[in-house]
Amino acid sequence: MKHLPILIICMLLNSFISPLFAQQDRFINDYLERLENSHKYLILVAETMPEDKYDYKATPESMSFAENLMHIAYAMDWHAQSLLGGRKSRDWSSDTVFKVAHRSKVEMIARVDNTFKESIHLIKEFDTTQLDEELDYFGLNRTKRQIFLLLTDHITHHRGQMLVYMRLNGLVPPRYVLFQ
Repeated sequence: MKHLPILIICMLLNSFISPLFAQQDRFINDYLERLENSHKYLILVAETMPEDKYDYKATPESMSFAENLMHIAYAMDWHAQSLLGGRKSRDWSSDTVFKVAHRSKVEMIARVDNTFKESIHLIKEFDTTQLDEELDYFGLNRTKRQIFLLLTDHITHHRGQMLVYMRLNGLVPPRYVLFQ
């Protein structure tokens, strides 16, 4: 009988905490669906652009189609593996993994594909109790939940530039993949 108050307190706490964890898991599941669709669409965009147009820039100061593609992969690696996963950040100035260098279209697409798969794997294993942890993001405090959202915004931003490059080269971009 003396354990009854403790049992009641535990049941009450569980009734409040369980929905919070369910919402966080729902966020991750919804996020993964969006990221997997974004993955499919970006690969389709990259495959559709002819390799001889990968060096195309809309203006001299712009990134090329290839640079936008590899920049997406680099930033995804940084957001997922470093900011969310805790791995030491790569140094862009000395990085060789995500530079266009003399990579072929096939090699770049493979790198982007692999980076998406690594990021998706990390996110599937992500501890949702960390979603409200704050990080320094270019001098601003941002939660890890916000980092997830910043990652998808960044992909969309640069992919949008790539779609414009396709149009400027007389190409019709692939049909948009919903829910991303």
